[in-house]
Amino acid sequence: MENNQEVNVKRGYLKENFAYFHLKDQKTQEYEFHYHEFNKIVIFISGKVTYLIEGKSYKLKPWDILLVSESDIHKALIDAEKLYERIIIWVNNSFLERHNEENCNLLTCFKIASSQKFNLLRLEPELIKGLRNILMQLEEANASDKFGSSILKNSLFLQLMVNLNRAALGRDLTKSSEDITYDETIEAAIDYINENLSGELSIDAIADKLYLNKYYLMHKFKTETGYTIHNYIVQKRLLKTSALIKEGVHTYEAFLESGFGDYSSFVRAFKKQFGLSPKKYCKAVLESSSK
Repeated sequence: MENNQEVNVKRGYLKENFAYFHLKDQKTQEYEFHYHEFNKIVIFISGKVTYLIEGKSYKLKPWDILLVSESDIHKALIDAEKLYERIIIWVNNSFLERHNEENCNLLTCFKIASSQKFNLLRLEPELIKGLRNILMQLEEANASDKFGSSILKNSLFLQLMVNLNRAALGRDLTKSSEDITYDETIEAAIDYINENLSGELSIDAIADKLYLNKYYLMHKFKTETGYTIHNYIVQKRLLKTSALIKEGVHTYEAFLESGFGDYSSFVRAFKKQFGLSPKKYCKAVLESSSK
C-alpha cells in the first residue's frame, strides 16, 4: 500500500449469510480508505469516533448506526485514548434477497442511505432498547453450536433487518444532522462523478461544471476526502464494472458502460484491483452463482 494512502482497497470477503463481529480495542491505528463488495452495518457503542463516508463526516454517539452500502469508500477516525467498542455486521445481499416479499425489500435501508446520501440512523431510546435485545440474542446464537442455532441466528438477523428498514423508512434527517459535516462543493463533485461515470470526467470538465478553478478543486477534494479526484473516478468505474459483470453484463459492454477510454488500461487496472482479469473475474462470478 502506498504511504500517501491514495489507493483505496477492498477489505474482507463474505461467503456466509452474514458475518457478526463485536469488537473492543484501544490502540493507535491509522485506517485507510477502503470499500467492501457487500453492505455493512456499523453499530457504535462507545469511544470517540468520526466516520468518513463518501465525503461526509459523521461524529458518532452511542448506539448510532451506520449503513455503509457496498462500494461506499469509507474509513474511521479513532481517538486512541478512548475504548472503541462497536458491532460490525457484514451483509450478504443474496441471503436477504431470498427472503424479500412483495413490497418488502430488506435492502431498502441501504438503498435509502445511498439515494439520500445520508448513512446515519439515530434511534429513539425505546427503539435502542429493542435493538440491544435483538443484538444480545443474535450474538449468543452466533456463538452457539446448540441444536437449531444456525436457524435461530438467521431468524434474528432477519428480525434485525426488518427493524432497521422500518427505522430508515421513518427517520427524521433533521434530528441527527448536527453531527454531520460536509463541504457542499465536494458533495456536488462526488454526485456529478457518480452520476456521469460513463461520460466525460476529466478534471477540467468537472471544474467547469462546478464553475471552479481546477487546481482549487483538486486540492479541496483531496483535503476533504483523503483521495485524489483521479483515484476516486478510477475506483468508482472499476466498482461499476464489477457490479455490471455480477448482473450478467458482458465484460466488454461493462467496460464501455463504465466510461474507461482504453481497454488495455482498464484490464490492467481491473486486475490490480480485483486480482483477476475481467474475463477470469466473470468466470468466477458465474461459477459462484451456479453453486
